[in-house]
Amino acid sequence: MLKTLKILFIEDDTIEIMKFNRVIESLQTAHQIIEAHNGESALTILNEKRNLPDIILLDLNMPKLNGIEFLTILKNDDLLKYIPTIILTTSNNYKDVKECYKIGIAGYILKPLKYEDYVFKIQKLLDYWSCNELISKIN
Repeated sequence: MLKTLKILFIEDDTIEIMKFNRVIESLQTAHQIIEAHNGESALTILNEKRNLPDIILLDLNMPKLNGIEFLTILKNDDLLKYIPTIILTTSNNYKDVKECYKIGIAGYILKPLKYEDYVFKIQKLLDYWSCNELISKIN
């Protein structure tokens, strides 16, 4: 049985937010989406330490606090560092990929150009984390 996820979606692009929400609707899932438009607002949400997300989907290229800076702060927190964080970005720069894995991400997904490919990737990502044993043990 698949678990309903609380997902912190950190993205500054309004079009990408709309696209993600459209995919979630089309998949007819009951996942709860918490939106943050940059790393600073995401940290504000997380620092409340209540109702923590099961997973974090993070864009790398954001104003104020970029994805790598956010990850560094997140992974230095004794509680928050265990939340699986998946990069969802357009950056296929190998240096970014390597740095993110070095910091401790759970996955790195490139946003495809075709909408159908995006739907496929999001569906597979959510299916995996909905049945992952780590998620069922944390909550």
